[in-house]
Amino acid sequence: MRSSRTSPSTPVRAGEPGVDCRLCPRLAAYRDANRVLMPEGFNAPVPSFGSETGRLLILGLAPGLNGANRTGRPFTGDYAGDLLYATLETFGLSTGAYSGAADDGVRLPDALISNAVRCAPPENKPTGQEINACRTFLVGRIETMPKLRIILALGRIAHDSALRALEIRPTDAPFGHGRRHTLTAHGRPIVLYDSYHCSRYNTNTGRLTEAMFHNVFRAIADELKQA
Repeated sequence: MRSSRTSPSTPVRAGEPGVDCRLCPRLAAYRDANRVLMPEGFNAPVPSFGSETGRLLILGLAPGLNGANRTGRPFTGDYAGDLLYATLETFGLSTGAYSGAADDGVRLPDALISNAVRCAPPENKPTGQEINACRTFLVGRIETMPKLRIILALGRIAHDSALRALEIRPTDAPFGHGRRHTLTAHGRPIVLYDSYHCSRYNTNTGRLTEAMFHNVFRAIADELKQA
């Protein structure tokens, strides 16, 4: 376990909150409490992971308490990460062997993973105010990806937050698993793909199967190859 709040995977940079961001008082208080309860954890806003020159941005909801909040890397250390990183490897979007640790050597040459909310929320449920407050970092992250072509939103909250970051109304591109939306934002074309979130709950209930998840990534990988 690592207690340092400087991620071993991704340095703090433009589009990322500071390690003690206090924009959301409830989330900041929850972080403070978790630093006492699990001092070996990261317990700070989790920075994005991957390549700023990547063409693909994968956007989740928020760090899991015992996953990314503990390890300091998005989707690392819990079931959602097991499925996501295995899928990235299957479709040639990652290198290295994922082990659930932030220093396992996994790299994303053409992609970057982030979250709509960068701090772990109580019961994994951020409020609307917290989602809105954290969107400034998503806007900054998108602006620092000059080659961005595709955003994959994992879940409706990530979908809506991505659209608002692009200044597009969610009603103009409704969420639906497997949907592909062709958008124009800030003078450049962006494709938004949707998937149900790869949480254990969704897979246990059958809302999302591995085959469904793979179908979305297959379409993305094919589109990147053709670009």
